[in-house]
Amino acid sequence: MPERVGVIETRGIEPVPGHERHGRPVGLFWMWFGANMGVLGITLGAALVTFDGLNPAQAIAVSVIGSAGSFVLVGLLSTAGRRGGVPGLTLSRAVFGVRGNYGPTVISWLGFVGWETVMCTTAAFALLAVLRLAHLPAGTVTTVVCVLVTVATAAGIGLFGHATIMWVQKWLTWLFGGLTLVVVAFLTATVDWHAAWSRPAGPVSTVVAGAGFIAAGTGLGWLSAGADYARYLPASTRPGRIVGATVLGSAVPLVVLISMGALMAAGDRDLAAANDPVAAIGAALPSWMLVPYLLTAVAGLVAAADLSMYSSGLNLITGGVRVRRSTAVGVDAVLITAGALYVTVVARDFYGPFTSFLTLLAVPLTGWAGIVLVDLARRAGYDVAGLMDTTRNSPYWYAGGLHPAAVVAWLAAVVLGFLFTRAVWFTGPFAGTWVGRNSLGWLVAGLTGAVLYALVRTPAGAPTEHRPAGSEAVHG
Repeated sequence: MPERVGVIETRGIEPVPGHERHGRPVGLFWMWFGANMGVLGITLGAALVTFDGLNPAQAIAVSVIGSAGSFVLVGLLSTAGRRGGVPGLTLSRAVFGVRGNYGPTVISWLGFVGWETVMCTTAAFALLAVLRLAHLPAGTVTTVVCVLVTVATAAGIGLFGHATIMWVQKWLTWLFGGLTLVVVAFLTATVDWHAAWSRPAGPVSTVVAGAGFIAAGTGLGWLSAGADYARYLPASTRPGRIVGATVLGSAVPLVVLISMGALMAAGDRDLAAANDPVAAIGAALPSWMLVPYLLTAVAGLVAAADLSMYSSGLNLITGGVRVRRSTAVGVDAVLITAGALYVTVVARDFYGPFTSFLTLLAVPLTGWAGIVLVDLARRAGYDVAGLMDTTRNSPYWYAGGLHPAAVVAWLAAVVLGFLFTRAVWFTGPFAGTWVGRNSLGWLVAGLTGAVLYALVRTPAGAPTEHRPAGSEAVHG
């Protein structure tokens, strides 16, 4: 049955039939715009100035390079969904093998759960700020209630599935995207322009590190999600339009918000390190603007969290957990609630876990992306029935369920990437090198995965993909 707005989608990772594939790439523009208009972008921009030592002009340039560049990768990977009609990590079975795909799938799922926790935590901060404005108590019990409300809202939208998500994202973009611009206009009036433009430029190395930080904090976290939505587009959709809509929809709000954060931080060094970034940003606004600002903050964060919940549910199913998609969303909601409560009630530290999470997550995800992009460039098509078959009869069983070339390349990429990575919880032995100091471990992983896989894969791209009776091959 074709999907409908307001009706819970029953499809999990099964392929979308051709007659149910519809829409245009502009739908991806609205979706990605809504997902990237959250206030976390301001925090990222503030960090470029406060911690990386860039001046605002450099930070603005870095915001363009990091956000647009990382979402180019998201757009390219999204085209695989248009070709195969199934989610991104399900398509990844063709590359890594039925069992070999478990590793990237688990990493992707953990990444989504982490992102959802960050976004729902920040949205809960915004709700708490609303209660403070109403002079209501904002203790531990209230904090718990705010966390539950934000998680339930995001999970509720994610539960209904693709059609509802796309509809909600479009209207959130129209309603709150415009309001975000109004908030930014008022924040502009708070900027210490003399301090901003008189700030000395940082060295080239910090510009490189800043671009890597922004990439890790924006597009790299969404690498495995793009195909989950592009799979609903007609197979005739031009790949370039998918990439263009993805990049424009994400980069426009991100560049505006990151630039705003950089300008504000030039006169307020405490902004980037604030435990409650929502309150720190709101403190710069006139009192009558606080409620519209907080509503905008919640809407933007929920718009990102619902996308993440939908994709993480698909990852859980791809990973072999035999549950309905709706149940998978419920599992995520429980985990996110626990994580958000830990951050808001127990740890009371936002920035440290946030940046470490982004840094570590980017390494295995870009290693996976490099391999999949090489495969995508050389692949003629997918055996869709084979992607659904997890038995030894699958054409993607390879050797014991593993495609050795892809699995070995990915593991090598992850190990090498971590050797150059530094985070709160981990420091690689080469983290003190130029590459490590500039936070480029993720780039090492991506290039390593791509190069190794290109060298060790079979000339034809993969072992011969035999098709069991009744299967369907999709080319394009």
